[in-house]
Amino acid sequence: MTTPTTTQQKENLSQPDPSQQPITADVIDATAKMQAINVDAWFGQKQILKTVNLTVKPNSVTAIIGPSGCGKSTFLRCFNRMHELVSNSKMAGQILLDGKNIYDRQIDPVQIRRRVGMVFQKPNPFPTMNIYDNVAAGLRLTGTKKDKNLDDIVKHSLEQATLWDEVKDDLKKPGTSISGGQQQRLCIARAIALQPEVILMDEPCSALDPIATAKIEKLVIELKQNYAVIIVTHNMQQASRVSDYTAFMYLGELVEFGETRQIFENPKNKLTEKYITGEFG
Repeated sequence: MTTPTTTQQKENLSQPDPSQQPITADVIDATAKMQAINVDAWFGQKQILKTVNLTVKPNSVTAIIGPSGCGKSTFLRCFNRMHELVSNSKMAGQILLDGKNIYDRQIDPVQIRRRVGMVFQKPNPFPTMNIYDNVAAGLRLTGTKKDKNLDDIVKHSLEQATLWDEVKDDLKKPGTSISGGQQQRLCIARAIALQPEVILMDEPCSALDPIATAKIEKLVIELKQNYAVIIVTHNMQQASRVSDYTAFMYLGELVEFGETRQIFENPKNKLTEKYITGEFG
């Protein structure tokens, strides 16, 4: 078990400090790609996450569901240290990637964000860049400049995002010139190009029509062959279609976590059952 921090310690916490919550070996899941251990998070004095524990398996899709304001997106952003980019934010606990705490002071957050990619709710291709340059942008920033190597990576990334056949003759067109669904897959290709190990998706289909949503869902299922995927969604049907594991959150707490089929067909917690059956949300 971890040693809990006092309320005063939490209020004074400006940066995560793994020494405040030592993790014993029996808590660590050696089979996990990522693992959240006793994660708390705040914006100012408001606590958003309350002692959340979650294990993310490799080559799987984990869905995080729950009503608006329950902390899903905040939790997701803790997995690649984006939470700490928000002013007046704080986080305690540990997030492990291959068994190592990504919040250790010796860890470079830029490298973590390369290993743990992010796809946001609304498609956000860089408006001043063409399709090719959108995919290559991160690579150029991190030092991949050889044109031939870039060409191969851009093509492979677009193929993995199931977009290559649709845009291969239009790579010099603006990234914003294609449809919303294509833009979202372009953003996925941009994330894939950096060769991450985990892909985070925050409501990736919320702004898309049903046809584009179906393509993204199919892509999510395909991506788990090479990555661990964590997806936040309000759409319970979507969670049941694409995920292997589902986490139900409510008021900043993890109420229930398990295999998706079990969560939807035989939830153990009454609150989970009420949410799944639409009694609230």
